[in-house]
Amino acid sequence: MHDVAKTVSKEGKVRPRRGIMWKAIAGLIVLVVLLLGIKVMQIVKMASSPRVMPATTVTSAVVKEEDWAPRLSAIGSVSAVQGAMLSTDLAGTVAEVKFENGAVAKKGDVLVRLDASSEEGQLRTAEADLELARNDLARTRDLAARRVISKAELDAAESKFKQKEGAVGNMRAMVGKKEVRAPFDGQLGIRQVNIGQMINAGQQVVALTALDPVYVDFALPQQELSKLAAGFEVGVHTDAVPGREFKGKLTAINSMVDTVTRNVTLQATLENPDHTLRPGMFAKIDVLLPEKQKALVVPGSAISYAPFGDSVFVIEKKKDPKTGKESQVIRQQFVRIGEARGDFVSITDGLKPNETIVSTGVFKLRNGMPVTINNDLAPKPQVNPTPVDS
Repeated sequence: MHDVAKTVSKEGKVRPRRGIMWKAIAGLIVLVVLLLGIKVMQIVKMASSPRVMPATTVTSAVVKEEDWAPRLSAIGSVSAVQGAMLSTDLAGTVAEVKFENGAVAKKGDVLVRLDASSEEGQLRTAEADLELARNDLARTRDLAARRVISKAELDAAESKFKQKEGAVGNMRAMVGKKEVRAPFDGQLGIRQVNIGQMINAGQQVVALTALDPVYVDFALPQQELSKLAAGFEVGVHTDAVPGREFKGKLTAINSMVDTVTRNVTLQATLENPDHTLRPGMFAKIDVLLPEKQKALVVPGSAISYAPFGDSVFVIEKKKDPKTGKESQVIRQQFVRIGEARGDFVSITDGLKPNETIVSTGVFKLRNGMPVTINNDLAPKPQVNPTPVDS
């Protein structure tokens, strides 16, 4: 019974022949091999065909050669050429305030007057005594000329007159010290006293500042001292007036170097006709050295910064040897960076003038990539940028 198409098990179930099962397995293996062969052929075909990378759109900039004057940069503060906190010489009660806050004062203007009624009364008494002493002296001189009185009596009369004259001068000075006057032309601050207030000697009244011109005080390392001289041009920027540069001259170099910081203190003078700069302002100072040097300048956004070296991507034209078609590709070029000014950076090594480089988006690029240039939305770098305060 084993040569029949089916066999019966001991449990009475019918099982297919083993030959049929092996045929099914063999067919499955053939199918898998066929599919693998087709896939391998597809991979080989893809590998043999040239891969064309899509071109990346970039913005470009031309490497420029410019004359950059070397500069020494520092930070400092604006100070007044003349400035003082006016105060009283004597104690007293404020009788009159004769200025408005923030007003302009001329030299000699009376700003504050204290109650001087007592001193003025004493002055009138002293003036009366002086007048009496003057008359006594005149009579004594007449008598002395006629030799009626002795020389000692004349000397006593002259001494008395001088004493009374000195007393009057002293009282006039006391009355004068009851007034606070402007010692120079300048702009007043905010008053510190009020009418009717009892103040002590030395009480602060108001600040007076001459605002044109102004000083800018700053410091540089002692290594730069040999490069400096009075008269060098100075450019000053302050966050209080963004986008504006104030021009001035280096007018003073301190005769000593600070023993702690090893810095030398410097002072520049700036014209300030519109009173834009105010004492106490923070300032950024650039001292322009007289000699100029050539510098290759690129936008700072074109630099790809990396620990192993900074680089830029140079855009070059490349011709396909098979089709003869010309395209633009990028080449990574390592460079050495010099001084930065605003949105620009100088390149000391690695580039040539008039080369075209990628100006933005360098972080996404790789060496040899094809690119297309579109500068419609390219940013405009500036030496003195004025970013929008957001």
